[in-house]
Amino acid sequence: MTKFVLVPGAWLGAWAWKNVVPPLEEKGHEAYPVTLTGMGERVHLASKEVGMATGIQDVLNVIKYNDLDDFVLVGHSFAGKVAAAVADRAHDKVKKVIYLDSFRPEKVTTSQGGFNPANEFGPPPAGTNGIPLTEKIINNIGKDVKGANRKWMMSKATPWPVKYAMDPITLSKNIEKVKSAYIFCTLSGDPVDEIIAGKWGKLEGPYKVIETGHWPMITKPDELARDLIQLSRGK
Repeated sequence: MTKFVLVPGAWLGAWAWKNVVPPLEEKGHEAYPVTLTGMGERVHLASKEVGMATGIQDVLNVIKYNDLDDFVLVGHSFAGKVAAAVADRAHDKVKKVIYLDSFRPEKVTTSQGGFNPANEFGPPPAGTNGIPLTEKIINNIGKDVKGANRKWMMSKATPWPVKYAMDPITLSKNIEKVKSAYIFCTLSGDPVDEIIAGKWGKLEGPYKVIETGHWPMITKPDELARDLIQLSRGK
């Protein structure tokens, strides 16, 4: 039995894992989907101060208050940055980090991962601190989200606080003690073949490839659950 802590990426909350949790539990595993402050059901807590420090503490608190140990930490999209920072701090508790179509950290002790999301998605609407999810964004990185799935996703998506993107993380040597694995999505726009070949840095563990856009938890939850289980075992 494996415990999975599931950290969603931009615009999402714990709700995004709704169809992944049942197939994990049916196989005897436990799942702890996380909502980062400022998104999902915690959107009312969004502010210009909410960023990486808050998100990291969100996950550390899930670990603490659920008495978790020897678990697999899954970071989707930008939340690969959150997962890496959490694993660095809780390296004695994290069995493995699975980076799901996400930021992949370098094992360096200098700051990394900060960027301006406005360059890719446009600036937040005037007077706000978050970038909303739009049909254009979905069409660019997840066009396989269609029909009822797209309607559901758009009804739940909340603006992405920009400080999550702009804040860098700084890791210690502790990150080297944590095993890594990866899931790549072929339709999200990343050069998956080049990444696997090592053009953008050596992969530090096993990987799976899913033929989906950026949100396999919505488009292929059963396949994603299967891959998470297999990677948790090192396959």
